[in-house]
Amino acid sequence: MAREQINWLSTKEAARRLGITSRTLYRLIDSGQVPAYKFGRVIRLQEDEVDAFIDQARIAPGDLEHLYADSGPEEA
Repeated sequence: MAREQINWLSTKEAARRLGITSRTLYRLIDSGQVPAYKFGRVIRLQEDEVDAFIDQARIAPGDLEHLYADSGPEEA
């Protein structure tokens, strides 16, 4: 049984792909939200797992209503 090729990303590449800073990426890794692997002193992320994190972060329609819903009567 052949194993699929793993496409590895550096932390810099993964942060750029996510549109966040490396520091924020390290926080996500440390909290377990984004899986990462340490090979010696090097940290790598699997491209498929970064893409899965992006998909899981998708906002469902209607989830942000609390941010724009009217908080009271309109002023004239």
